[in-house]
Amino acid sequence: MSKIEIFDPAMCCSSGVCGPGVDKELLRVSAIINALEANGKKITRYSLSNEPQAFVDNQPVNEALNNGGTNALPITVVDGEIKKMGSYPSNADLAAWSGITDEELTSMNTKVKKDDGGGCCGSEKDGSCCC
Repeated sequence: MSKIEIFDPAMCCSSGVCGPGVDKELLRVSAIINALEANGKKITRYSLSNEPQAFVDNQPVNEALNNGGTNALPITVVDGEIKKMGSYPSNADLAAWSGITDEELTSMNTKVKKDDGGGCCGSEKDGSCCC
C-alpha cells in the first residue's frame, strides 16, 4: 500500500458536519477514509488550521501553496508525489492507492456504515453533533 496524505484547507473539522451546512464531499471522503482505516489502511490527513507545520515541511505541498495559494487545497500526496490538487480524490483513486479494488472499497464502506450505530458523536437524534 502506498503512503497517502491529504492536506485539507482550514476548517473546523474533517467530517463535513460543521457549521450551518453539511459538505457532502467531506462526508464522502471521511466515510471512505474511515472504512479504509477500519480495514487496516492508513491515510494521514493534515488540517491547515491545526497542523500548519505539516504544510511547510512537505516541499511539494509548500510549493503548490506558494504557486496557487489556498485554492490548491485540498492536496493529495501519494508516496511523496502530488496526485490531486483543488479537490478530493475519487473513491476509485483511494482504492487504487490503497491496493484494493473498487468493489472491495464499496464492501468495506457498506460494512462500516452497518457497524456504526451513531453519527459522528454516537447519536444525532437530539440534533447535536460535535467534531
